[in-house]
Amino acid sequence: MTIPTPILTALDRADVSWRPILILGLAAMDPAYLDELAGDDYLPTENRLFAAFALPLAQVRYVLVGEGPYPRAASATGVCFMDGAVGSLWSDEQGGGLSKPVNRATSLRNFIKMLLVADGQLAPDSTVGAALAGVAARARDGAAIQTLQQLQQKLTAQGFLLLNASLVFRAHVAPVRDARAWLPFFETVMAGLAAQAATTPTLVLWGKIAEQLNRLPVMASFPQIAAEHPYNLSFIGNRDMQALFGAMHLLRPL
Repeated sequence: MTIPTPILTALDRADVSWRPILILGLAAMDPAYLDELAGDDYLPTENRLFAAFALPLAQVRYVLVGEGPYPRAASATGVCFMDGAVGSLWSDEQGGGLSKPVNRATSLRNFIKMLLVADGQLAPDSTVGAALAGVAARARDGAAIQTLQQLQQKLTAQGFLLLNASLVFRAHVAPVRDARAWLPFFETVMAGLAAQAATTPTLVLWGKIAEQLNRLPVMASFPQIAAEHPYNLSFIGNRDMQALFGAMHLLRPL
């Protein structure tokens, strides 16, 4: 199989440790789909299709799987959940809580609130208004990390491979169709990870599309934690997510 040049070029963003496995994953896909994709407009742009694989394979302890890239060019980075349009996490307004870009990114907003609840900084039934403003004021004074980039650094330091179930978003294609096309890729890549990892990573599956990966036989090789997608308000109170992330103190200063 000949992998289209635009797809092959995007592998340069991945750590070299992943390259043989990613090539095998692409070879397992429908070549007609890859040809179609190579000639189409999709997100993420700037050759960031495999940007999530910048984390070396040997450092992977968790595989967090979301649904797909943000449907906005400025936001889609190729890394699950990391909105490229977000800089500061905290509002700089008097009495403000989270920054406006964070509030626009519903899933990110709920994830941060879940972290604050898990860290004991917010009560589960009081995650807005004055309570959140107080947390933000302390954060701006140095009690927390300041930017989304720093949050990504904290996650990767914990060994999170931040993937999407579908590596692409196309405005004119149903996300479930693209996600289905990437299933052979995921099956091959996850089999390669299971074979090479010193300790089997834990899968963290967010949302219905991510949970579809459980249809792949290789997924039985991994311990798993599943949750509703973070765009649901109920995610803030998800005890499994609080237990997983609470001990990591991801919002604490670097």
